[in-house]
Amino acid sequence: MNMAQTGRLITQLRTRLGLTQAQLAQRLDVTDKAVSKWERGKSLPDIALLNRLAAELRVSVIEILSGEFLNVARSSNLDEIGVCGEKEDYAKPLSLSPSDSGDLMVSSYLFGSNLEHTRSCVWGGLSAQMLRNRKFAGNPSACKGCAMEWYPIGEKSIFTFDRPYTRHGEGYHMKRMSECNSLNILNPYFGQRAGLGQHGLAVRQGEGYLFGAVVQTKGPVTLWVALTNRAGDRVYDNRSITVDAAEWTRYEVELAPNAADRDADLRVWWEEEGNVCFGALSLLPKDNFRGMRRDVVEKMEEMGIRVLRWPGGNFAGEYNWMDGLLPVDMRAPFQSYLGLETQPHSMGYDYDEINTDDFIALCRKIGAEPFITINPCWNTPEENAAWVEYCNGDSTTKYGRLRAERGYQEPYHVQLWSLGNEFGYGHMEGDNTPSGYCQTALEHGRKMLEVSPKLSLCSSGPYPNKEWAELSARPLSGIAQMISQHYYGHAPNYTELSKVEEEYHECLASIPRMRALIRESRQWLEPNVRISLDEWNVWYAWYRPSSVTDGIYAALAMHLLIEEAEKSGIAVACHFQAVNEGMLCVSPEGVSLTAQGQVFSLMKRHAGNRLCFASQEAVITIDREGRVTATVVNASFRGEKTVEFSQYGTCREAMLYSSSTVLPPSVFEEKNVLEQTQGGSLCMPPHSVLLLHF
Repeated sequence: MNMAQTGRLITQLRTRLGLTQAQLAQRLDVTDKAVSKWERGKSLPDIALLNRLAAELRVSVIEILSGEFLNVARSSNLDEIGVCGEKEDYAKPLSLSPSDSGDLMVSSYLFGSNLEHTRSCVWGGLSAQMLRNRKFAGNPSACKGCAMEWYPIGEKSIFTFDRPYTRHGEGYHMKRMSECNSLNILNPYFGQRAGLGQHGLAVRQGEGYLFGAVVQTKGPVTLWVALTNRAGDRVYDNRSITVDAAEWTRYEVELAPNAADRDADLRVWWEEEGNVCFGALSLLPKDNFRGMRRDVVEKMEEMGIRVLRWPGGNFAGEYNWMDGLLPVDMRAPFQSYLGLETQPHSMGYDYDEINTDDFIALCRKIGAEPFITINPCWNTPEENAAWVEYCNGDSTTKYGRLRAERGYQEPYHVQLWSLGNEFGYGHMEGDNTPSGYCQTALEHGRKMLEVSPKLSLCSSGPYPNKEWAELSARPLSGIAQMISQHYYGHAPNYTELSKVEEEYHECLASIPRMRALIRESRQWLEPNVRISLDEWNVWYAWYRPSSVTDGIYAALAMHLLIEEAEKSGIAVACHFQAVNEGMLCVSPEGVSLTAQGQVFSLMKRHAGNRLCFASQEAVITIDREGRVTATVVNASFRGEKTVEFSQYGTCREAMLYSSSTVLPPSVFEEKNVLEQTQGGSLCMPPHSVLLLHF
């Protein structure tokens, strides 16, 4: 190991990402002096920091330790090759002419999305759970012993982590720490309050909330549960529970606050002498869909998502499907291998709120085809075959019978399965070489096909990549009909008003680059192997306010996917991802479509139609009743675009999606412009999208 060489690589990577030593230090919770020592070859990062450092610098741990780039292709799915920011003539006039549609259909599989347990997609997004760290993961708070995110009640109460209630199911082989704890609270004095509380809960007046607690006690205790203001001097509602449980027991009460408060507290306490050990706590709105927010589920349904990929993404490498067979309160949190990059908003843990049954129910509710990604690193081929059997087996099979006994008699018929995520980029656990991954995927895929022979399997890899095409995709072509390809375009960096137009065009210039990389993959693949572009978006859409720039990018990308689907063999396409990462913005008050979400919801009108015409700027389709739908994009930053469509006759619907700005935060204004189409043409303003229906 050469410390100087490692230091030079860290410096190179940090500089490439535009980070100062202080900024990198802040992300890693170390001092800038420590980073300086690494880069000068005076010391090495602590072993506990290596995974987090690798994730921040977008390389593998092996590369950091060796001090050089290895032949594992790009370490991130962000396209690292600079794109050309040259302006295209997006404003040139366009004439729409009728043409024979032929037999080519616009596949509904192009209108997919992801449901990955990252950042705030589940926690603070789809999940209806309101409590932070409700299963007491991690380490206690300094000097108090209480679980992180909670505050202690009672000056003389004694807080101790104890033997856990939460646990992992079968098939858990990962090596993580601090996932399973319970919180024991001892009240030494009768008449003193002892308990715990949490700030920052948004409650609505008159709405029902279900509070649940899994506890153990050594004798009867009257447990009080209250929703209050932050100071605790105003009680919105409270209830008492008599608990007497030598073994873990779950209790539940309903609370209905008499006032709304965006910063309410939950307080749980008792006054008897003795102890209460909390295994898990829960607070849900009574009106939820299997523990998910009903308003978010309904918005996903409204958008028209037709494929939903789960549980990742990167999180697939941290997930064990058999944990989901346990009751939701009992399921252990998953500590993130990728540290704060995967779970930065929930202390580096996922609390396992959604299992296979919930996911399938969600897919059926919104009308999406389920697309499941296995964990080929930590689950065995037999365990992943059991997952297939649980989903697709009838009641005569072991795991099909288990599903039936759990209340789901009919098989789920999950056809789409991915053999891991982003192997070859260097940041996933497991063998990241093409031949090594190929052997792993063969073992898992063959076992899965023994259970359900008609599966559509998708192999992983850093495509486009000739070596992976030859050593992985080709040998796997007998079992895997698809390869996974990901693409993220340039994230506009609005730091100067003078560069807004430049950043806008730099972002849109990623679209032709996206097309080129898809075609590059196509030339190396066997004819029977198709592309699953199951992650696409603008980079960092999850860490910044959304804008019309992202919306125009999405419109061009979706037109490209429709145009290239048959030419380049794109079988599946999934935007990354719906909830809090590009298309839906979720807050305690509700959920709204971003500009990307507006575009996705608009483009769904083409799904299942016959294709008449497709280009980057326009798509025209015809449905079974002979009705024509056209979508047109004016991606020009300043210029207006004239669209002529008189040959289609009378226009029945015309909606213009436009905005006076591309700066975040911004969405499209939706305007009915039907009256303006009477002359058979319309002038589109800059950065706008038009829907026409004939």
